[in-house]
Amino acid sequence: MTRLAILDLDGTLVDSVDDLAASVNHALAALRLPARSTGEIRSFVGEGARLLVARAIAPRDELLEPALALWAEHYDAHCLDRTRLYPGMDAALAGAGRVLAVHTNKPGALARKILAGLGAAGRFAAIVGGDDAPRKPDPAGTLEIMAQVGASRADTVFVGDSRVDVTTARAAGVALVAVTWGLESRHDLAAAGATVFADDAAELVPHLR
Repeated sequence: MTRLAILDLDGTLVDSVDDLAASVNHALAALRLPARSTGEIRSFVGEGARLLVARAIAPRDELLEPALALWAEHYDAHCLDRTRLYPGMDAALAGAGRVLAVHTNKPGALARKILAGLGAAGRFAAIVGGDDAPRKPDPAGTLEIMAQVGASRADTVFVGDSRVDVTTARAAGVALVAVTWGLESRHDLAAAGATVFADDAAELVPHLR
């Protein structure tokens, strides 16, 4: 069977918070709403673009559709301004012995655009976004990737940085490696049930072999 590693994107593979925050605040400014701090926006990330924007405009829920459209237009043009792979990640991916894939709640086209722009898209057998399959923690996207490459649960590891990722891996019945450099703390990841951690890309390398 194929040995597979499925990785989350934002907070796991790439540091994208600055670009996400800039696009959120662009939408807020256009709608004459107060700006959000980067820390606030960081806490909104992880469950897809719609929820990100909904949290940012709260309690002005009636502005969600125009805010989402403004965010999407800006982010599509600026998603690679400051977004980068985390330190050491390129080398970790290059040395992987497993087939690699991405399962993210970011819209699929944006995920593929970012990874292509960073020169990393070719490393992945599949890149599944939040509009390509039900959003995590629904495991459907992960199971779809496993079926596509011919990997069993026993031969698959999921790598992520959030409680959503912990729940996704559990629902799919696969092993999880929780990375601690992303959007949620080691404490919160452990509270969600994570037991295996990587504190930097070098510690992730053995799990990709």
